[in-house]
Amino acid sequence: MNTSTLSTKQIFFIGLMLFSLFFGAGNLIFPPFLGYEAGENFWFAMFGFLLSGVGLPILGVLAIVYTGSDDAEAISKRVHPLFATLFTTLTFLAIGPLFAVPRTAAVSYEIGVTPFLDTIGAFSLLVFSLLYFAIVYWLAATPGKFIDRIGKIITPFLLVVLAILLFSAIFGPLGSFTAPTNVYDQFAFFSGFTEGYLTMDTIAAFVFGILVLEAIRSQGVNDPIHTRKITWKVSIIAALLLSIIYTGLGYLGAVNANVLGDHENGGQILQLNAFEYFGLPGNVLLALAIILACIPTAVGLIASCARYFNRWFPSVSYRLFVFILTLFSFFIANMGLDTLISFSLPVLTFIYPIIIVLIVLAFTHNLFGGRTAVYRYSVTLTAIVSAMDGLDEANLLPYFLEELRMLLPLSQLDLSWVVPALVGAAIGYLVSRKQRNHTT
Repeated sequence: MNTSTLSTKQIFFIGLMLFSLFFGAGNLIFPPFLGYEAGENFWFAMFGFLLSGVGLPILGVLAIVYTGSDDAEAISKRVHPLFATLFTTLTFLAIGPLFAVPRTAAVSYEIGVTPFLDTIGAFSLLVFSLLYFAIVYWLAATPGKFIDRIGKIITPFLLVVLAILLFSAIFGPLGSFTAPTNVYDQFAFFSGFTEGYLTMDTIAAFVFGILVLEAIRSQGVNDPIHTRKITWKVSIIAALLLSIIYTGLGYLGAVNANVLGDHENGGQILQLNAFEYFGLPGNVLLALAIILACIPTAVGLIASCARYFNRWFPSVSYRLFVFILTLFSFFIANMGLDTLISFSLPVLTFIYPIIIVLIVLAFTHNLFGGRTAVYRYSVTLTAIVSAMDGLDEANLLPYFLEELRMLLPLSQLDLSWVVPALVGAAIGYLVSRKQRNHTT
């Protein structure tokens, strides 16, 4: 079946699928805590968060679709084939079995399950994660039914659950905005921007872009122009839903958190709000929301990782890769949430700037004639600085390099890679022009 477009209903459900893929573990817990810390500067901080937590991931999806390739390495190959293989493998491992997928289970357990347990221990986490990953495996092993199971069933229920809690906070706030804390006092916008990194959505965008492309093609649309138009509509749906819910969650934390007692993270803020408004039933609703937000993300990441590694090792079946990745994620998840976050932050700090630079270069590709040197120099300088940032996050950066790093512009805003990326692009452009002049 070939068709030039899709119905509004079909586009809407693919948009819901994309939303549900992005809206995972970190997306629920980071905005409330951002709102709490930003206080009176909430709107500036939230705008920065939306740029990095919504804008960049959506651009990543569009960048993949605009390449017209279902290869996750399509953009990074413009730097170098070896770089594409190594970096894409690292990316898949980071958003797959090493960090992102186990985190969905750990967050689901700690926020959605522990409030109902008298005794919290390793055994209860083991039992929960076993059931959790059994569901993830079942969904990921049959990707042909992905849209029906996630886009049409789970996501609408999740939206209803969240709407009940957010409307209660918006129309019946428990407190008001307070003075900003920490870095949100002076650098609210930039702090919100870097906070959006923690969702890992921009990294996952290269993976989810392929799923969107496959979903559109499975409906009979193969023309590149129509595919791009549909992707824009799908992306707008996902972006609007994400922006509304992020803002609502952030507002909830900004006006309520300071009157609800002690809390160390956004998950606790959500728990306290749910109980304050609805008692025990509120905590039940929150538990459902957490778990239903995390499962689709885990499924999408496991399925995408399995496809990627199956392409490299076709002798191993897709289903077997799903099983291996799910099993590995199960073991990692039982390390606990705090351990996972401490291990993931340095890696994310290294990967994220490179992904952002690749997305920007993909959209400006025609402006510099797609010159390979522009990609190579820009990404190389970005990688050098982001590697320093990652080592610093892990407290492994030598002192003399720390001093050098702090000399870079925007380093106080955790954006020290921006100027090197621009300088690298400029150098690459000049080098490519010089080489071209010599050949002619």
